[in-house]
Amino acid sequence: MFRLRLVPDHTEIKFMKGRIAGLVVSAVLSLASVVLFFHPGLNYGIDFRGGILVEVRTQGAADFAAMRSKLSALGLGEVALQQFGAPSEVLIRLEQQGGDESNQQKAVDQVRQTLAADFPGSEVRRVEAVGASVSGELFRDGMIAVGLALVAMLIYIWFRFEWQFGVGAVVTLILDVTKTVGFFAITGMQFNLTSVAAVLTIMGYSINDKVVVYDRMRENLRKFKSMPLRQLIDLSINETLNRTINTSLTTFLATLPLALIARGSVQDFAFVVLFGIIVGTSSSIFIAAPILLFLGENRLRRDRVAAPNAAEKPAGAD
Repeated sequence: MFRLRLVPDHTEIKFMKGRIAGLVVSAVLSLASVVLFFHPGLNYGIDFRGGILVEVRTQGAADFAAMRSKLSALGLGEVALQQFGAPSEVLIRLEQQGGDESNQQKAVDQVRQTLAADFPGSEVRRVEAVGASVSGELFRDGMIAVGLALVAMLIYIWFRFEWQFGVGAVVTLILDVTKTVGFFAITGMQFNLTSVAAVLTIMGYSINDKVVVYDRMRENLRKFKSMPLRQLIDLSINETLNRTINTSLTTFLATLPLALIARGSVQDFAFVVLFGIIVGTSSSIFIAAPILLFLGENRLRRDRVAAPNAAEKPAGAD
């Protein structure tokens, strides 16, 4: 029976030969992402910045000039309009209103009345109004969620494997997250609560992929007791390569329609997850494994010899 295999069986790719290059490239990209975080910075959404977001659908193509003129005359501060999908779909952004939270709702009511009076047939499909205090709490809680997820994963990997595995996984996750922040900065996508959910999704996917590779490494550590750690890591990655590629491709293809068809925050979520799948899969091979090699060279293999015994050679070895 014919079976399509993206990766041949019994590959013998020497991944660890490129370990230095992989770590250097990852470090450079992560440092660049940190720079982009501060300048030009992230495009914070209403959730974190505060303000008002109104999604409107007009009858026929929207007249942006007239709509901007009418809304600016309300005295609500800067008004930003953006086409959202079809020419009849508009996103209206207003800056945060002064005073208490009730002022946000008053501004929303003014926008609704203006649209109803000057643009008959307009439909307000979504409204988000967030005050300063709420936006600050949401941002803080979102960052706490990411931090707690990192700590929980470190504890899980530490107890399930040796501490070298835990440190390698968490360091790699931090590098993955910083690259994702850089992706937000470069693309200009809004960074909001949906973005935090996307980052947490990426972290979960990435750690799952690393656990699969780590499990095979642990099995091989017990099976090939005298095999050099570098050779054992290459063997373990090759043995799980088919599973890794197939799982990543399946998840990628399942998410791709959302990125192409959906709109708004769902589309942004999908694009970020697609980016995270690529980053998480590659980091399992080129980042997590080299870190483990550096940390475990003289600990996981204290009694290793220069080459494995003949009885311990893996299947397909010369």
